[in-house]
Amino acid sequence: MPISWTHRYAQRTQRMTSSAIRELLKVTEQPDMISFAGGLPAPDLFPVEEMAVAADRVLRDFGPQALQYSTTEGYRPLREWLANDTSTSGLAVSPENILITSGSQQALDLLGKIFINSGDRLVVEAPTYMGALQAWNAYEAEYLAIPADEQGMLTAELEPALRVGPKLIYSLPTFQNPTGVTLTLERRQRLVELTGRYGVPIIEDDAYGQLRFEGDSLPSLLALAGPASTNGTGAYGGHVIYLSTFSKTLVPGLRLAWIVAPVEVIRKLVQAKQGADLHSATFNQMIAYEAVRDGFLRQHVPLIQKVYRERREVMLAALAEHFPPGVHWTRPDGGLFLWVTLPEGVNAAELLPAALAAKVAFVPGAPMFPNGGGENTLRLNFSNAAPASIREGIARLGRVLYEKMGVTQAVPI
Repeated sequence: MPISWTHRYAQRTQRMTSSAIRELLKVTEQPDMISFAGGLPAPDLFPVEEMAVAADRVLRDFGPQALQYSTTEGYRPLREWLANDTSTSGLAVSPENILITSGSQQALDLLGKIFINSGDRLVVEAPTYMGALQAWNAYEAEYLAIPADEQGMLTAELEPALRVGPKLIYSLPTFQNPTGVTLTLERRQRLVELTGRYGVPIIEDDAYGQLRFEGDSLPSLLALAGPASTNGTGAYGGHVIYLSTFSKTLVPGLRLAWIVAPVEVIRKLVQAKQGADLHSATFNQMIAYEAVRDGFLRQHVPLIQKVYRERREVMLAALAEHFPPGVHWTRPDGGLFLWVTLPEGVNAAELLPAALAAKVAFVPGAPMFPNGGGENTLRLNFSNAAPASIREGIARLGRVLYEKMGVTQAVPI
């Protein structure tokens, strides 16, 4: 008798959906497609030679260790490097505060696994990172969405949500995915103060913080949350759980990220990770450590900033030249994305087939609003395409918008 698989899936799978971005990436593999869809770093900036040297050194000097199973917490020298890099004059982070994960997406899933029960309410920005929603929908989370503007989350609207007792709050304060906006210092301080007062943990997702190419750096929520706990261990003990990654600054293919959290939270995350993959790849962790320990990352990141700034400028200029009146967009000071808002009544998802036919791809914004809305928004990535492709892709997308909006496009004389 044939098996009916549908009736055997767990009930939680009813809320599991495919990532719109990952599905789009299948289409964008076409050689003549210009893609602004995925949050892909520029492959021409990958430090291939440096990674080859690091891999060779690891195999030559530590081969048996690199190819063996390892501890769940992660490669100790890498955790020590990260702890030192994260610590500031007012914040002491210990290696015991750090767990290495297989990308930030696993970090989000592990946090969902240890914190979220069916029906738990999470405070998120609207819009927010689609991958977090995808991870936590499987745990049957409910969302309290706080709107945002060009200065980030509207913290003035946060307190009513905190009064209902949410399990946690999720924030991307720096070069937010998908909008590219940055939470101001005043709002960061207000967010940390309010959540501390109400006893609600913050998950701070800081995938893009090092990719600033304009303006002054702002302290992380982790740094604002306070100094080390006073339990005599020298380890961090605040209410912010911090996530970051090597995917945007080193290479995404290593699939390496990390969580900074109080030691008791790390212990629980370790248990959850043991049930998932035992540990992140030893070889990859050792390669990453060899690549960063002598300061290479600090030399390499300025190059990434320079190239991404140029590509952002090219995209902003192309948008101003080719998009119809009534369309607005953000101007990020860093990161990988900008956010486009179309006139009310113009549905970005309905534009996508025409855009794909014109050989240009973007991500419609509606899936990034957990409780609906955002049909007239879309996300554009500027890091992956070369300047000439950005100019051509935005021109193609502009023609699609003019046609679908019923606006006559001005013809250059």
